[in-house]
Amino acid sequence: MAYERDVIVIGGGPAGLGAALYTGRALMSTLVLERIGAGGQIAEAYEVDNYLGFADGITGPELSERMEEHAGRFGAELRREQVLDITADGALKRVITDSGEYGAPIVIVASGASHRKLGVPGEKELSGRGVSYCATCDGMFFRDKKVVVVGGGDAAMTDCIFLTRFASQIKLVHRRQGFRARAVHVEEARNHEKIGFVLDTVVTEVYGHGKVEGVRIRNVKTDEEGRLDCDGVFVLIGQEPNTAFLKTLLPHYAGHVVPTDMNMETEVKGLYAVGDVRKGSYRQVATAVSDGVVAAMHAERRIKTLMGDG
Repeated sequence: MAYERDVIVIGGGPAGLGAALYTGRALMSTLVLERIGAGGQIAEAYEVDNYLGFADGITGPELSERMEEHAGRFGAELRREQVLDITADGALKRVITDSGEYGAPIVIVASGASHRKLGVPGEKELSGRGVSYCATCDGMFFRDKKVVVVGGGDAAMTDCIFLTRFASQIKLVHRRQGFRARAVHVEEARNHEKIGFVLDTVVTEVYGHGKVEGVRIRNVKTDEEGRLDCDGVFVLIGQEPNTAFLKTLLPHYAGHVVPTDMNMETEVKGLYAVGDVRKGSYRQVATAVSDGVVAAMHAERRIKTLMGDG
């Protein structure tokens, strides 16, 4: 059975490029489809300080460029196209994009997730300069600083607690009195001397000259406006997995994280999910690369089965 490619990787972030590096080294013809540019969310990071081997840190764009070059060195081809759908005819998967169609027996979904944004003035302009979407990634940059955390779920609450290791003061801003977070996390946060709650309140603007200097806020019940001076803003209001294109092949997981086995393979043989789209992911650059490598190594064996050679 002949295919256009051995492997199609959807997504050019650390998970996808990690997979492409290993499939390329295994002499499997590999196409990487990325709708924006290599690196995924990591490309937006001002500095990456938690990836092994870069003791002095590295900027997100530079790390993304190095990853793309490394995968390309072993033959991975990257095209800027947006995936719209995936279909299957036996072992063959057809990946449909906004520019054409491609066929392969192996598809590795590494399309990542998009952070939900506040959508307020200053957020985009100061992203990476005080605005962050990951406390685990960036918390250490705010040692002895004042920060604001926006959100009311488990991620917001546990990251508040995590940030107490570094920040001198944390204000949790949430639009309601109640929380989606588990009660045990809420209680721990309420009892911590560094954490204060600003409830029934929304952030209306992030301001600063070249870096975050504070946020403007509004009480949703009284319309009273104010501001909180701070050095950083952690927006932790959830993520949306970029998996809408699974509407045909895995309709029950389209728009959601996808469960896999220990080899990163989904319920469809030859279809893998890695990185932020995988259920249970830790959403770190190191674990994303690891997911991609595991999928690629298993795919090398899987392709023989799908093609009737093993």
